[in-house]
Amino acid sequence: MNATVKDVMTTRVVFVRQNATYKNMAAELREHHISGLPVLDDEGKVVGLVSEADLLAKEALDGEIPGRSGAILSRRERARATGETAADLMTRPPITITADDSAVQAARLMQGKRVKRLPVVAADGHLIGIVSRVDVLSVYGRPDGDIKLEITETVILGTILTDPARFTVTVKDGIVTIAGEPETRAVGRDIIDSIRHVGGVVAVRDRLSYPPVERSSSPRPLF
Repeated sequence: MNATVKDVMTTRVVFVRQNATYKNMAAELREHHISGLPVLDDEGKVVGLVSEADLLAKEALDGEIPGRSGAILSRRERARATGETAADLMTRPPITITADDSAVQAARLMQGKRVKRLPVVAADGHLIGIVSRVDVLSVYGRPDGDIKLEITETVILGTILTDPARFTVTVKDGIVTIAGEPETRAVGRDIIDSIRHVGGVVAVRDRLSYPPVERSSSPRPLF
């Protein structure tokens, strides 16, 4: 079964409120060896995220040489860096994810948005956890034997409803190689697609022997 955010997220989350000061936030990052903090409102909902980059922007602004600020910070960064609290410095709106989303979705979102972590929120926006790049990558530490067992019993037998004895499945370092003869080309494609969604699979090597494409015979003209 494909890993979800719930399977890999951290539930003990270090966060700050909107009125947290620069020193408070810097101390939290240093003490807990983390690089970002979700910012919550009075109801416990995520309203933003403060990262090391946000704090460094303020540090850069405070130490800039007059007349040369444009070389260090953009206008938008300067406007935000003049603040003193989490509400001023945080990045908003927050980029979040839900516990039921897949770990793959989390990885794609972090890659696309160029962020290192995502607050995990409930349907009402309340913070319930956080997931980082390291958390997502932990999926690929799954033992090869577990991956093979899921492919043969859950995918081939349980989902595709075909005999696993028709196939030879090997897994090495998360790379799956499958050989054999599926009943139809469609069944073969479904097996390969399903394997790609198994948690811990790095790549799939398709060595299936597909049945030939059936050609429909055209009726002969009467005249």
